[in-house]
Order: sequence, then C-alpha cells, then structure tokens
Amino acid sequence: MVNICISEKLKTLCPKLRLGCIEADVIVAEPVIELTSEINSRSAQINQSLAIDDISKIPVISASRKAYKACGKDPARYRLSAEALMRRVVSGKDLYQINNVVDQLNLVSITSGFSIGGYDAGKIRGDIGFGIGLAGEPYSGIGRGILNIENLPVFRDELGAFGTPTSDSQRTEVSNQTSRFLMILIDFGSDDQLETAKQIAIRLLKEYCKATNIIEFNIN
Repeated sequence: MVNICISEKLKTLCPKLRLGCIEADVIVAEPVIELTSEINSRSAQINQSLAIDDISKIPVISASRKAYKACGKDPARYRLSAEALMRRVVSGKDLYQINNVVDQLNLVSITSGFSIGGYDAGKIRGDIGFGIGLAGEPYSGIGRGILNIENLPVFRDELGAFGTPTSDSQRTEVSNQTSRFLMILIDFGSDDQLETAKQIAIRLLKEYCKATNIIEFNIN
C-alpha cells in the first residue's frame, strides 16, 4: 500500500479535505461495451436533469471550487476534472473513450462529482505528498501539455508533481502496460457520499477491469 500524506499548508487551507484511495491489480483493455452502455445511460440522466449553471452548485463541486479559491487558483480557468466532465455531458457531448480503467474512473466522477486521480502505481516512486503547486514547477498534463500548477493542489512523489484535480500527468498515466492502479477520490468538503463513490469504483473495477488484490483506505 502506498503511503500518502496531506501537507499542513493544504490542511490549513482546506480543513475538510479527505482522500478516498483504492489500489488494485488490473488488466487494461480497450473500451468495454457494457461499461460504455453504463456511461451513456448515466450521461443521459445527467444531461436531462442538469443545466450548465447547475453544475457549480452541486455540493461536492461547490466545495472543490471553494478549495481552489482558498489555495489561490481560479476554478473557472483551471476547471476541476469532474466539473469539466459534467459540463461536457450536459452540453450533449460524449465522454472520451480511453480504456476500461480510465473509462470507469470517469463514470465514477460524473456520478459522484468528485475529481479523481488515476495513476499507474508502478510509475510512482516512494511516498506521496498532497500539497500546493509552486511557481515554475514542471508539469505536463494529459492532453493539455505544459500546465501552470502554481497554487493548485498537487500530488508529488520523489520525482516531482504527478497529479492535480484538474489534470493528471503524462508521467503516471494509465497505459496498456499498467498492472497496478491507484485511484484517489478527492473530497474537499467531507461529503457523506465518498464511501458510496468508492464502492461504485470497486464494483466497476472488479466487473470491467478484472481487479484483484484490492486495497481501500482514506487519508484525512
């Protein structure tokens, strides 16, 4: 099990912050038809029940936006991944299909409202710290290129920053070679849905990613 700690500065700025963590052995494969069907069904429900302006008012997302502001980052310019996914769905666009592991993560995110990091655990070196991004700190986001992570909440290992609630990094992204997967649900508001979201993720990982050796834990 990886060791994760939250920095004192981030705890002070975001006192309700919790992390819901899942580690598992997985088999990465092409998008799964049954999982795609679940995603499409949930996306249709969200599209029919929400307007764009409603998304920022969802308690989980509202708490996350307030956390960004507390850290000194504009959540409208650096959108949280969950908000970006939900805005895409409400706009009538399909979610990108990547692979079974990433797709199930996106389903959990639009279902729960939590921004979620998904990492190839084999590419992480040493312990993980969750802190605040520094000016000029190097970071290459998946599909985004160079990302300014100053004042963003940031996951780091011995090699540097590798994850934010806005975008995961290319260095630790999930690929066909990934065998051990780390999934971190980021709860900035001590929401009572965190455990429910974790159990949804575990079901999806077992059903669609052949997950075994599953470990789940929380970090406060």
